[in-house]
Order: sequence, then C-alpha cells, then structure tokens
Amino acid sequence: MLLFFNWMDKKTEEFYIRLREELNNTSTWPNEYLYKFIVPTDAKKIEEVENAFDNLGAVIQTTQSKTGKYTSISINVMMENPDSVVEKYIEVSTIEGIISL
Repeated sequence: MLLFFNWMDKKTEEFYIRLREELNNTSTWPNEYLYKFIVPTDAKKIEEVENAFDNLGAVIQTTQSKTGKYTSISINVMMENPDSVVEKYIEVSTIEGIISL
C-alpha cells in the first residue's frame, strides 16, 4: 500500500498516484527501473542520493554539468513493485535542491 506524507500537496500526491498506475499497467514486477535525478554539485547531496539506494544492487552513474554547478545521477536498480519505486522518489525528495526526472 502506498503511503503519502502529510506535507505532500495534492498535485504531488496525484502525480505519484498516476506514476504508480502507469508503472503497474506497463510493466511486470519485480523489474529494473531507471531513476534520474539532478542535484547541485555537492558531495553530501550526491552521497545522500546514493545512500538511499545502498544495499539494493543499484548501478549508479554520475555526470557533472559543463559548468560544474549540477550533477546528474542515473540509478538502475531492480525494484519489487510500483509502490517501492514511488517510495524511493518520496524518500529522496527531501534532499535539498534535488530534481527528479
């Protein structure tokens, strides 16, 4: 069951509900999922994202922008179901400056 936090606004909650439904309808689970994030280039923020996927067997690639201000993080990981995918998005959404793609 998908749990939303009290701080989540209605628009964000609706987005995650739609994402969960789309993942449920287009994939069989468990399945590999590719997360993509952009964070300000800060070793602590990058480490926070990487730590969220620690012990999951994730393949993580980072690429710094040309100016060095931002770092893109691609994470390929086996997820159990759409709820687990959405829960990871919610978990990392607390990292200051993160953008989920």
